[in-house]
Amino acid sequence: MREGGHILALVLKEAKDFSRPGMSTLDIDKYVGRLCLKYKVMPAFRGYQNYGYNVCASVNDEIVHGVPKKDKILKEGDMLSLDFGVLHKGFNTDAAITFGIGKIDPIKKKLIDAAEKSFFKGAKKIKDGAYLGDVSAEIQKYIESKDFSVIRSLAGHGIGREIHEEPSIANFGKKGTGVILKEGMTLAIEPMLAEKGFDLRLGDDGWTYSTIDGGMSSHFEHTIAVTKRGYDILTA
Repeated sequence: MREGGHILALVLKEAKDFSRPGMSTLDIDKYVGRLCLKYKVMPAFRGYQNYGYNVCASVNDEIVHGVPKKDKILKEGDMLSLDFGVLHKGFNTDAAITFGIGKIDPIKKKLIDAAEKSFFKGAKKIKDGAYLGDVSAEIQKYIESKDFSVIRSLAGHGIGREIHEEPSIANFGKKGTGVILKEGMTLAIEPMLAEKGFDLRLGDDGWTYSTIDGGMSSHFEHTIAVTKRGYDILTA
């Protein structure tokens, strides 16, 4: 998983560098496909529940699972989330980044920063014997301290032989509750937050989740392994 996760991180970095105004999200998806061939890995999402693309590309108020489209053209000032998984030697890894296309406004910068920082706030609670609820509670506490909303009906997940495994990992919760973490568990921790309310809607494509009120949204994810004393990021 560490080998696959490292390649995943390289692909996301190269895809971010490739993204620019005037490009479609389908252009980015095709580029990710070429990178998978270059690095000799399988895109974990392609074919999963009949999903037909390599990456999920969500723009502005789209929270997750944005379907790449040739008519979805990126503009200066847009915010783009790329969510990508790799299947390598029988094991999956999953990660996501959100970034600006050119110069973005302060709210989008704040959203991007809050998503990443909330991940690390939660991750600090991870270790053998810890409650999963402690992780969820820390993520929620940080996001809400920045006056943003935690997306409540989508969650992180266990990961390994399958892309989605137990347990489900909410980004909100109470300390001292939930699954007790054990050394060797591998988890996809993925804060998802919104500028305004947390209610969402599913698009006509059957995949793309967006905020109902049009508020901007950000997403950040790593696959981690639980260790005796903490956590180890596998998608670094």
